[in-house]
Amino acid sequence: MGYHLEGRLLEVCDCRVLCPCWIGEDPDNGACDTIIGWRFEKGKIDGVDVAGTTIAVIAHVPGNILQGNWKAAVYVSDNATPQQQEAILKVYTGKLGGPVGDLVKLIGEVVSVERVPITFDVQGGKGTLKVGTAGYAELEPYKGASGKTTTLTDTVFSTVPGAPVFVGKASSYRSKNAKLGIDVDLKGHNALQSVFVFDG
Repeated sequence: MGYHLEGRLLEVCDCRVLCPCWIGEDPDNGACDTIIGWRFEKGKIDGVDVAGTTIAVIAHVPGNILQGNWKAAVYVSDNATPQQQEAILKVYTGKLGGPVGDLVKLIGEVVSVERVPITFDVQGGKGTLKVGTAGYAELEPYKGASGKTTTLTDTVFSTVPGAPVFVGKASSYRSKNAKLGIDVDLKGHNALQSVFVFDG
């Protein structure tokens, strides 16, 4: 049956603004530590309605993002039922292919899968993402001279394949995961938002 998912993305990393990974260049620090959250506002996976749930990944990217070998910890929002969680993980392990399947091929190792409270909130263009006790970010997009959100499109890499991304800055980015060797507490670094539609 496949999947149809609509929702929002919030993403932050330790690259400076703007993140070079999206255009295929190496991360600013040689490697990249990131939090990515996808909130499903509408969607079904093999007939299972997953609206209102969220999946997040905290990942260490060891070099150029297109080379893969990411090491990741996966978090599913604790409001997901066991059936919803199973369906979401089926998509995000690549078993159902499609655009998400292409993206998750870049993950070389998953160190853990956990259910945690996830806060995913966008108000007036400003976003807040909190993943249990492991990650927290506050982010807002840049605006152009016309007042419209600054948008990046047709990039060689994307965590929302097929959708434009709104580039911005994180006023706060904290993340800690011993299994990944991540301990980050930064201000003013790269942040991205998007609205996506995935069909697979």
